[in-house]
Amino acid sequence: MENIYDIAIIGGGPGGIGSAIEAEVHALEKILLIEKTDNHSYTIRKFYKDSKRVDKDWKGKITALEGNVDFFDGTKESTLDYFDALLDNERIDTSFFTEVESIEKNGDIFEVLTNNGTFKSKNVVVTIGKMGKPNKPSYKIPPSVKSLVNFNLDQCSKREKILVVGGGNSAAEYAYDLADQDNNVTLVYRKEKFTRLNPENEKILYEYNGQEKLRLRMNTDIESLENEDGCIKVNFNDGFFTIYDRIIYAIGGTTPIEFLKKAHILVDDNSKPIYNEHHETNIKGLYVAGDIACVGGGSIAIALNHGYHIVNHILKQKGHIHAHTDKMKDI
Repeated sequence: MENIYDIAIIGGGPGGIGSAIEAEVHALEKILLIEKTDNHSYTIRKFYKDSKRVDKDWKGKITALEGNVDFFDGTKESTLDYFDALLDNERIDTSFFTEVESIEKNGDIFEVLTNNGTFKSKNVVVTIGKMGKPNKPSYKIPPSVKSLVNFNLDQCSKREKILVVGGGNSAAEYAYDLADQDNNVTLVYRKEKFTRLNPENEKILYEYNGQEKLRLRMNTDIESLENEDGCIKVNFNDGFFTIYDRIIYAIGGTTPIEFLKKAHILVDDNSKPIYNEHHETNIKGLYVAGDIACVGGGSIAIALNHGYHIVNHILKQKGHIHAHTDKMKDI
């Protein structure tokens, strides 16, 4: 018989994990989790520094968990371990190193075309996140300095003069982590004050700035970059310039608009997918979850709740009654 999944989940982040676990708990028979990298939780592995705090209530916004994943505060490492334990289940098929090229619906069945063949499923959840495609500056990055430009902490060494660009929690954590590794660090932010930091990160930044462990350069933007003797000359909008060994951009991620369009998912004027209260898009049985379905993004707890609501809607469509809502506290 042809293998047709009950649910195929594209993306192995919290939204995808939540959808897979809810599907497993509610006994959907065939579950597939597709991830283009070598493991789940790529954003956490790639963009979170070691031992980074991972809070359930992101930015202090309290989120009540509604489903069967009992997520809790921890670190990068404890969060990955927890998700490992959740996915160590024979009823959840995983396909890593698998990139989805298109999604087509034929009758009631979706065909998910990938570099590893075509998968068929009755329902599809798109939860591919945004940080896999980080935002880039509007000005040109000269090819001669691209090797000195980062969007994470990869390839950073000690005793470098580094400019971190951004005003969010990732930028703050990059800045003080690099300062702790004997680097000369400046954090530049285009606004007069921080508006997106959690209290702990903001406290550390101002403490480090006062102790001259790093420098905050507020209300300043970058106009252009140049190559200066193998280093980066940064021209600021206040008329000054500074030479740096490296620049790290932490300015968020972008909605993967082209992928959504290829999947025939309608988007609004801000390139956000359009979906209903069940996270179902304009195509019946095709859902969105995680960062791309969340204003501001970033909350693991909210992404997990997306999975809960999606699976419950699928069950209602099938005429099933979901009675099992015990938290998975034994994991």
